[in-house]
Amino acid sequence: MSDPAILCQGLGKTWNAGTARAHEALRNIDLAVRPGEFVVLLGPSGCGKSSLLYLIAGLEQHNAGTLRAFGEAVTGPSPDRSLIFQQTSLFPWLTVWQNVTFGLSLRGDGAAQRRAVAREALSRVGLADAMDKRPDELSGGMRQRVAVARALAMRPRVLLMDEPFAALDVQTRAKMQDFLLDVWHSSGASVLFVTHGIDEAVALADRIVVFTARPGRIKAIVPVDLPRPRDMFSRAAEALRQQLSGLLRDEVDRAFAEQEALASA
Repeated sequence: MSDPAILCQGLGKTWNAGTARAHEALRNIDLAVRPGEFVVLLGPSGCGKSSLLYLIAGLEQHNAGTLRAFGEAVTGPSPDRSLIFQQTSLFPWLTVWQNVTFGLSLRGDGAAQRRAVAREALSRVGLADAMDKRPDELSGGMRQRVAVARALAMRPRVLLMDEPFAALDVQTRAKMQDFLLDVWHSSGASVLFVTHGIDEAVALADRIVVFTARPGRIKAIVPVDLPRPRDMFSRAAEALRQQLSGLLRDEVDRAFAEQEALASA
């Protein structure tokens, strides 16, 4: 059998370790993500979901356990693992194609090669005609598609997505979810997708990883056996929403209580 795309064993992270501001974000995370699998991380605010993405991206170091990508220890960033944030962080002074291939320009690739890569990546997200536009000429949904194209330009084997659609309106978000599933199918990449939304998790995931309140631990891993495209009004989808709501209810209450205690301290 091939190595997992991502393998976490006993993984832990404490921010500001050894200082008065230390707090434990993640504890004893055991998770294996298969190549080509779509995994959604679901949990209350502050439970460490984003922290886990940063560790997998190699932007931060874990304090405990082991972390591997395709059998190799994660020791830093890699073009095999691309992270997409909620904010697109496009450079307003660059054109769309220049934004998409910014990472390739840092690598020293020539303009003609970068433009060809950008055309291919933008075609995959339906924006080939926007090559020479500036970010401020695009809608919010289009800018988020450019951010996905920028990640795809590096040909990653793992896409890490930190609430990428949270700032979009409901209708645009639904369209972006459909678009993302199409891109995922064509790319063959594994996806780890952070969300607070139960509906979004049900719509997208092969498996849903439910986190506890801080320190984040895995409370449950719920497989999603619904066929795609998914009928979000089916009895099976509703039953899954209720199951996830039950798993999250106590954790959300704990997270709120902790935030209130910190605010009053």
